[in-house]
Amino acid sequence: MRHIPFTCEQRAGMLDVVGAASIEDLFTDVPAPARLGRPLSLPSGMSEMELVRHLRELAATNTPATELVSLAGAGCYDHYVPSVVDHVIRRPEFFTAYTPYQPEVSQGTLQAIYEYQTMICELTGMQVANASMYDGATAFVEAALMACRLTRRCRVVVAGPVHPEWVETLLTYADSGLLTVDVVCANGGVSEVDPVTSALDYDVAAVLCASPNFMGNLEDLSMLGTAARNVGALFVVASNPVLLAILEPPSAFGADIVVGEGQPLGGAMSFGGPGLGFFACMLDHVRQMPGRLVGRTLDADGNDAYVLTLSTREQHIRREKATSNICSNHALNALAAGVHLSALGLAGLTGVARACCAKARYLRGRLLGTGRFRAPWDVAFGYEFALAYDGDARDMHDAMRERGYLAGIVVETDDETEDLCLFAVTEQRTREELDGFVSEVASL
Repeated sequence: MRHIPFTCEQRAGMLDVVGAASIEDLFTDVPAPARLGRPLSLPSGMSEMELVRHLRELAATNTPATELVSLAGAGCYDHYVPSVVDHVIRRPEFFTAYTPYQPEVSQGTLQAIYEYQTMICELTGMQVANASMYDGATAFVEAALMACRLTRRCRVVVAGPVHPEWVETLLTYADSGLLTVDVVCANGGVSEVDPVTSALDYDVAAVLCASPNFMGNLEDLSMLGTAARNVGALFVVASNPVLLAILEPPSAFGADIVVGEGQPLGGAMSFGGPGLGFFACMLDHVRQMPGRLVGRTLDADGNDAYVLTLSTREQHIRREKATSNICSNHALNALAAGVHLSALGLAGLTGVARACCAKARYLRGRLLGTGRFRAPWDVAFGYEFALAYDGDARDMHDAMRERGYLAGIVVETDDETEDLCLFAVTEQRTREELDGFVSEVASL
C-alpha cells in the first residue's frame, strides 16, 4: 500500500501514553472560538484506483509550458537540459543524500559542491561561492543583509527594475526592522545616474541591482558601482548565469557580491520551481557569507579531501549572532547546475548564450515589423525584452495560449492603459516556431 494510516487501536494507545482521553483533549489549550467545532467538510474516501484516476484527471487540466511554444521568462526559462543531468542527479548516492556533515563518507557530494562553487566563481569573477541557496530571491536578500553586517549600516538602495518578487521578499525582511530599503525606479528601462546618486548617502550599506534587470535590459554596472563606492557602500549585482558566459563578469565593475537564480543551469521549468540561488563574493567577506561552503584540503595520506569549511552548524550554535537563518541549501539543484556546466563547458555555454541573444533579436525585429508592437525604450538587452502591444495584452496572451503559444509574461505598468509583454527566447526556439508566433499574433 502507498499509505498506511494509523489504526484505531494505535491511536488509542498513543492517547493513553500522553494521558489524553480523546483527540479533542489534545487541543484544550486552543481557545474555543479558534476551533472548528465540526467535522471537516470532506468527500467520501476513494479506493486507490479511483484516487489515481481522479488525480490524473486533475493533472490533465494543466497545460505544461513544455507542451507550448514558450516565450515566457521573468526568472524561469525554457532552456534545454542535457539528459546527462537527470541521469547523474538520480543516482541514489546523490538523490538521497542530504547533509554532508561526515566528510569521510560524503566525499562525492562534497566534491560535487566544490566543483559547483568553482564554476560559479569562474562565471561571476568572484573569489568564493557558497554551496547554493534556496533561490534567487533569498540570495538577493541575504546579500543585502550581509552588506549591512559588513558596513555596520542598515539602509540599502535597490536600483532599477529588479524582479518584483525579489523586491517584495526584501521588503518582507525590512518589515522586521533588520534594515530599511529604498527602491529607485527607472523610467527608461534601466537605472539613471541622477535618481540613484540622489538616493545615496553615507548611511547606505549597499546598492543592489540586476543586470539583466527584470525587463531584460543590461544595466550600466560601471556607473552603479562607482556610485556605490563614492559613499562607501557595497555593490551587489544579480545576474543571469547563462549570459555571464558572454558578458564581462560583475567583478570587472567592482561588484562585492554577485547573486542570481540558477534555474537556467540544468533546472526544469517545473511549474516555477524548485530553483537555486547562487551566491559569490570576494574572499575578504567570506566570514559573513551565509550558508555552507565546501573547501579542499589534504587528508592524512596527502590526498585531496573535501570538508565543510563553513557549515550550518555555526548558524545553530551562534544563534542570534549567526550570519543567516539559512540553514540548508539546494544541493541537488546545485549538482544539476554543476553537471549542466560540465557537460556544456565554456564553449557550449557561450554558444547557448549567443544563440539565445540572436534569436531574441530576431523575434523582436519581427514583432516590431508587424506594427502591432512598440518598443518602450531602446537599450541593450540579453535574451529577454519588453514590448508594448497595440491592444489588450491579456486578451492577446489568452488567445495565443489557445493557439499553442505562451506569449511571454504580461507586466503591469503605472500606465493603466498600457501593459508590457515580456518575451524571453531561449536556444530551444526554432525559426519556424518564432515565425509561426509572429504570423499568429499578427492575425489577431
